[in-house]
Amino acid sequence: MTETDEDMEIVVFFIMAVVATICAIAVISHKNPVASALFLIATMVSLAILFLTLNAPFLAVIQIIVYAGAIMVLFLFVIMLLNLRKDEFGPDRKKAQRFFAILFGFLFLILLATAIDVGLSTLGYPEAPITKLAPAGIEPLAELLFTKYLFPFELASVLLLVAIVGAIVMAKRRL
Repeated sequence: MTETDEDMEIVVFFIMAVVATICAIAVISHKNPVASALFLIATMVSLAILFLTLNAPFLAVIQIIVYAGAIMVLFLFVIMLLNLRKDEFGPDRKKAQRFFAILFGFLFLILLATAIDVGLSTLGYPEAPITKLAPAGIEPLAELLFTKYLFPFELASVLLLVAIVGAIVMAKRRL
């Protein structure tokens, strides 16, 4: 890989990190739950791009398929099915939330500034040791997933299916 490709990867990494951070902040600050779920999807997609810049294509694909695809569709389905109204949220606790939001936001900014300072001071980073230990492709992982770990894999899919059916049954009782 040439030096210009490495520089481009670093630029894309930092841009996607900023996009992921902004979308994550929008998730927790937006009042509309559907918009928050859509911002969460944008966060997951930008994290997938971050995984691609770190030479982890399997994690990027799993990030899109599992999180942005399946789980977020389930979230949107439940949000739209429940049709929450303002009076169902309970008492307003904005004063305590504002205090803790400002406190944790300030602590987060200090942590972020420290992480950026440490990251920029070690910009000539060595190759990550995980890439040296990783198998040569996705094939060994797929073989393990569909042979040795087939039962837990299918059990997780059944668990997701039960959660979807349970959400539908609970929502139908309310209507």
